Amino acid sequence: MNAAGWTEILLTIALSVALAWPLGVYLARIWRGERTWLDPVLQPVERLAYAAFGVKRDQSQTWLGYAASFLAFSAASFLALYLILRFQNLLPLNPQGFPGLSPHLSFNTAVSFVTNTNWQSYTPEQTVSTFAQMAGLTSHNFLSAAAGMGVAATLARAFAADRGEGLGNFWVDLTRISLYLLAPVSLVLAVAYMALGVPQTLLAGVTAHTIEGAKQTIALFPTASQEAIKQLGTNGGGIFNANSAHPFENPNAWTNLIEIVSMNVLGYACVVAFGRIVLARRDARALVAVMALFVLGASAALYAAETRPAPALVAAHADAGVNMEGKEVRFGAPSTAVWTAATTGASDGGVNAMHDSFMPLGGGVALFMIQLGEILPGGVGSGLYGMLVMALIAVFVAGLMVGRTPEYLGKKVEAREIKYAMLAVLILPLAILGFAGVAAVLPVALKGLANPGAHGLSEILYAYSSAAGNNGSAFAGLTANTPWWNTTLGIGMLLGRFGYVLPVLAIAGSLAAKPKLSATAGTFPTDGPLFAGLLIGVILIMGGLQFFPALALGPIVEHFQALQSVAAR
Repeated sequence: MNAAGWTEILLTIALSVALAWPLGVYLARIWRGERTWLDPVLQPVERLAYAAFGVKRDQSQTWLGYAASFLAFSAASFLALYLILRFQNLLPLNPQGFPGLSPHLSFNTAVSFVTNTNWQSYTPEQTVSTFAQMAGLTSHNFLSAAAGMGVAATLARAFAADRGEGLGNFWVDLTRISLYLLAPVSLVLAVAYMALGVPQTLLAGVTAHTIEGAKQTIALFPTASQEAIKQLGTNGGGIFNANSAHPFENPNAWTNLIEIVSMNVLGYACVVAFGRIVLARRDARALVAVMALFVLGASAALYAAETRPAPALVAAHADAGVNMEGKEVRFGAPSTAVWTAATTGASDGGVNAMHDSFMPLGGGVALFMIQLGEILPGGVGSGLYGMLVMALIAVFVAGLMVGRTPEYLGKKVEAREIKYAMLAVLILPLAILGFAGVAAVLPVALKGLANPGAHGLSEILYAYSSAAGNNGSAFAGLTANTPWWNTTLGIGMLLGRFGYVLPVLAIAGSLAAKPKLSATAGTFPTDGPLFAGLLIGVILIMGGLQFFPALALGPIVEHFQALQSVAAR
């Protein structure tokens, strides 16, 4: 550890937050349907889209209508992507000659990209064709991110409403967010990546000659365009199996910085946009501060842990220096620390380090950040609505302490909202601990583990945490391309996405129908350090719902394995 490393971490986080402010202001205009500077170019395209699909821009939906549209769109997206992957061998732009994916892998991958998880049970450069990458995976990187941001927009409208019922129109949100935000910013990023050395080509590959004189085929894809939305939409799921550790996806320090910042910037921007719409900018700054503090704390813990030598090497009296195993050596430990904190606190975005090779503390930090619920700063949209769920629980707890009906941003928080909020947050421990507990003792699941015992349990927990948290990063050491893992991880992704979104939309519908109240002398302040501290405590407790019970699985698994060993003898 040194001053230069700490400065790099601080500047990276500060740059992400600083850029979020102008983007958040712009995003607020998109959510409100106001005029933007891109209207002269994009408004005709927007109108054509509405006319083609029969969408009435001014027709607002109730939360049930919005939820039905969200589910219908997700189901159609899943089916389209499933068919593309299953039959990619019959589709154009397959210069590699890849066959169609198996049914269980197609299911897992389609669910993964539709839910903004982007878990990959396969090696993409050896499995997925150019057409499937472009028309299937890249397009869903846009659409799944836009859908999540649309759900966040409903909460902003709900808090701003005064006895209103409409939450906006899902189809309008999907169109405007994709057209006015994700597409133009991704275009700029893709051009920047190409200028900095990221390939963008339809060629299957090139042949290189090694030093020994042998021939080597290097796979090529339209990488820059997918890398742009992969990071911006907090998708993950890169063209190459190594993701952003691959030099084609992340060739130098400049691309590395751009990728880290773009991975987090829209998560913060959603909070800024929320504050402007609800007219609660100071409250929004408190939420941004909590997000940034968690990323900073996780980065500090990772940096401290991963700049120490491995204990096994110290015991062997080997002078190993820092633990560089599994690190992105080109960019050093500080970059790896802040990238990992941002990745596990967001929604993947493409790992550039192997979490399985971290020190125990480093791996534990990555796992814990995911299990907090992808809210720090979270995926685009999901980070905001996840934080607001935690904020509702926090003000409810504060209300119980002082014996008052809790309020948040002018809305009374009553039993209905808290029931929906608890339903949302309890989905994660159900999906993580439920599947992990079964997989830890099921022979068909244990066949996929490269490591037995405690480390194998960590791999299982990380896999289901990543799936349920719609994160997509992997702990490695787990062969997940089997019917058991592909199916159960896919179900975990569905629970993590829709089991969270539907209660959030129900909360939005309930809050929108309530009157907007003015703050009084007895209103609990939610724009200062007191509330930020309370919110941090609630987040830690909710994250502990799955993290600490998971620790108890270790002795149970060891006992079960011991019984199996005795039975085998």
